[in-house]
Amino acid sequence: MPSTGNPRRLESYATGGWYAAGDEGQPLLDASTGEEVARLSATGLDLGVMTAYAREVGGPALRALTFHERAGMLKALGKHLMQHAAEFHELSLRTGATKGDGMGDIEGGIGTLFASGSVGTRQMPNDTVYLDGDPIPLGKGGSFVGQHVFTSRPGVMVQINAFNFPVWGMLEKLGPAFLAGMPSIVKPAAQTSYVTEAVVRRIVESEILPEGTLQLLMGSPAGLLDELRIQDHVAFTGSAHTAGLLRTHPNVLHGGVTLGVEADSLNCSILGPDVGVDDPEFDLFVKGVVTEMTYKAGQKCTSIRRTLVPKAMVETVIEALTARLAKTTVGYPAADGVRMGALVSLEQREEVRKAIQSLRASAEIVYGDPDRAGNPDLIDADGERGAFLGPVLLRADGRATEPHDVEAFGPVSTVIGFDSLDDAVALAARGKGSLAGSVVTHDPDIARAVVLGLAPWHGRILVLDRDDAGESTGHGVPLPTLVHGGPGRAGGGEEMGGLRGVLHLMQRTALQGSPDMLTAVAGRWTKGAARVQDGVHPFRKSLADLRIGDTIASAPRVVSRADIDHFAEFTGDTFYAHTDPEAAAANPLFGGIVAHGYLVVSLAAGLFVDPDPGPVLANFGVDNLRFLTPVKADDSIAVTLTVKQITPRTTADYGEVRWDAVVTNAAGEPVATYDVLTLVAKTWPQPPATP
Repeated sequence: MPSTGNPRRLESYATGGWYAAGDEGQPLLDASTGEEVARLSATGLDLGVMTAYAREVGGPALRALTFHERAGMLKALGKHLMQHAAEFHELSLRTGATKGDGMGDIEGGIGTLFASGSVGTRQMPNDTVYLDGDPIPLGKGGSFVGQHVFTSRPGVMVQINAFNFPVWGMLEKLGPAFLAGMPSIVKPAAQTSYVTEAVVRRIVESEILPEGTLQLLMGSPAGLLDELRIQDHVAFTGSAHTAGLLRTHPNVLHGGVTLGVEADSLNCSILGPDVGVDDPEFDLFVKGVVTEMTYKAGQKCTSIRRTLVPKAMVETVIEALTARLAKTTVGYPAADGVRMGALVSLEQREEVRKAIQSLRASAEIVYGDPDRAGNPDLIDADGERGAFLGPVLLRADGRATEPHDVEAFGPVSTVIGFDSLDDAVALAARGKGSLAGSVVTHDPDIARAVVLGLAPWHGRILVLDRDDAGESTGHGVPLPTLVHGGPGRAGGGEEMGGLRGVLHLMQRTALQGSPDMLTAVAGRWTKGAARVQDGVHPFRKSLADLRIGDTIASAPRVVSRADIDHFAEFTGDTFYAHTDPEAAAANPLFGGIVAHGYLVVSLAAGLFVDPDPGPVLANFGVDNLRFLTPVKADDSIAVTLTVKQITPRTTADYGEVRWDAVVTNAAGEPVATYDVLTLVAKTWPQPPATP
């Protein structure tokens, strides 16, 4: 076990520089050895100046960037931090976390930056405005329309994070906030803050993020909420008690500060009544419960606290869990063979022991001893100096109350039997809202019944069976593409969720105006807005020359019966509406032979495509294709193609152009509408490739 040497004083990063407090500060101890690692204090730091710096320096610099530019910075930051993962793992060991524990925190946290970056480049425009849905007609004549848009708030994101994930907890909030245009002030939990500080130091030295977009408060947040105002947001992860105090702050109640809470949670896993001891699902269930009890020593807000099984399976499940828990070795996190490290502090261990004692009011211990540190013997560790506690499994019946009210934030779970699926759902609901739940079953009917019962009480539900087990990330792992949060006791908040997590931090506004005005404001052509025909085919224009509204209106083309017959024979699509005159005439929708919808779209492409090599490099799809009116034999079609949206790619010499396509018949009626998606060179002719 390495010696700490002289503990250093942790520093805050504020207003463009590192700040060291002048007092002795709070000692932070190694969770496994009790040795002092560092000292923590922010005494004398002006929090008002800190928040003003974020608003006046960081915010404007960030909001001047497009979503794609922000996304590129997040990806670059992820690559930079991944190069220093080994350094962060060394510090993570001091928190009591094993290497496996640390991977979820460190590599998992860095991974959220890549995920946010992908959201920015793949799901958002290269702009500063995000359009929510399609334009909405508000008048009969088409001159008055509506459009929902998301814009960045001129506020600050304050993170108040828990001790269990000092890297992931910061980065999973930073990514969406950065994309949304909000600078962040990070307040890590004291016990593991030295890991967060190390990560922020690497972020600052990289100079990837604009100055003022990330600041770090290494000490008490007292007075920080007093400095917040309307447009600011607080993202809190921690206890329900602290969340309750934050909710009563005047700036949250009356000052317009929004608060997102991810609090403690009595999560459950349910074993389906279809599962027998010889089924693969039985082993998956047992393994999942033990993993959630022992990963991070059970200090995880999504851990399984309540293990719900059919009454007939209670003893069998306890026997299987006990056998697996007995193989869980506890000790110094870096020692060979150790599968579970220490709790974060001796104080945390005492809190867990008190919670176990409360649980014993209506439950009995069937495995483990809360007064004993190891399981049964510690490896390379001292149970008095280190905050070690072996796994503890309890059993309770359906009448027990404490397992549904008390959370032991450590390697603890309670097995509870149920009579029926309705009973299982009712037991789960007694947790008053959870972050995560799971049901292990191979019966689709059971899965549907349980999920529909659990869903109102849970933020996320895993349905686990033999089919998805090979790729499943498990009960307790939040994924950046899915929402993380839960109702009721779990806090009622919501984080991550891909694009949802970004838009959650932005302001949605309903715009009303003329098509031309909405086009100008939103950056996307709106039906009814001006079209521009300057005599140059739009396919001859590079991205630098194209403008929203550029249009080509084609000459008409007759769709003959011979065209329809040839398309049917060539493609094999001989549906009767295209080939059988008598049957087609009897169809109330057609009244005779009609052209294939895809024939109409194909012919339309021939009407607008410019065949010669040019700046249009490729067509990569169509969106929102609708066939509105049948095209009968010998009717004619024409197409109007208009530049709808232009999205340059920051990492390529081309960009995406979305075209509004409307195909009409001889009477001028729309027969098909869709968006054509193309890749267009930024300049043309393109410069020669570098050898």
